[in-house]
Amino acid sequence: MDRQKVLLALQARGYEAVAFQTGREAAAYLDEKVNGRLVGFGDSETLISIGLYALLARHNDVYDPQHPRDGMDFFSTAKKCLLTDIFFTSVNGMAETGEMVNIDGTGNRIAGSLFGHEKVYFVVGSNKIAPTLDEAVWRARNEAAPLNAARHHYKTPCAVRQDHCYDCRSPQRICNAQTIYWRKMNHMAMEVILIEEPLGF
Repeated sequence: MDRQKVLLALQARGYEAVAFQTGREAAAYLDEKVNGRLVGFGDSETLISIGLYALLARHNDVYDPQHPRDGMDFFSTAKKCLLTDIFFTSVNGMAETGEMVNIDGTGNRIAGSLFGHEKVYFVVGSNKIAPTLDEAVWRARNEAAPLNAARHHYKTPCAVRQDHCYDCRSPQRICNAQTIYWRKMNHMAMEVILIEEPLGF
């Protein structure tokens, strides 16, 4: 990853953008920035891997589908996340030219990243970055989606074989919608946190 090139490309598209060498450094930065807020998480292996939930939950009101509260399931938690001040998620692919790509099966990650919050943070490991938008789209569909389906123990062809997308009709299919973020959304702050180590899918 050409760190400076990617940061400049993201900033040219309207995002705040910073980079860190490790997930630990990025998590400490976010822990300092977000305090006393209502926070929602997208279902993100990247966020899990840097331990962000435990850090922020000490001094914020945090909702995360991976950590449902008593009396709440995945869906009720995910809905609550759409109504928070701050929303955290990742992406499945990012081009060095600044476009980002997400694929979603249920829609909570994509929905939470597009509207309604004061600020959205995208936390992105170096493994997500590809030279071009076409390659970022290919990565999201043929690398990230199979690994994510396998993580959930789904029986889609891509999860069983873990090789590429089969454009299947499985009821457990997770690539039902794809979003390309051409630029920062209007009327909402968005910050991209680049981490120079592989994280998530």
